[in-house]
Amino acid sequence: MSGISQDRVFIEALEIECLIGIYDWERTVRQSVVLDIEMAFDNRLPAGSDAIEDTLDYKAVSKRLMQFIGDSSYGLVETLAEQCATIILNEFNVNWLRLKLAKPGAVRGARSVGVIIERQRGA
Repeated sequence: MSGISQDRVFIEALEIECLIGIYDWERTVRQSVVLDIEMAFDNRLPAGSDAIEDTLDYKAVSKRLMQFIGDSSYGLVETLAEQCATIILNEFNVNWLRLKLAKPGAVRGARSVGVIIERQRGA
């Protein structure tokens, strides 16, 4: 990760209702997905200015993902995670992210299942 800030802005346990799944019953009921996101961002500028305009605004990222995921209807969590990563990289000037997308209760006996991806802009 050379050239990428070691600072991180994170969003933890962002829960969003959506249509997700490949089975017929899943296409008729909204289910929760839960996101944990770490985004590389150099926090020295906002720390010095104390101005929201200089930050990676986690509220704006959260609202954008809530709108996107709430309106989506993908079959696979892999597809949804990839689309979320693309939005963050392209719309919020993030160069690197780690995104965990969990689908609670999808497998009997497991609290949650899902995917964890790391993406970097231009890679």
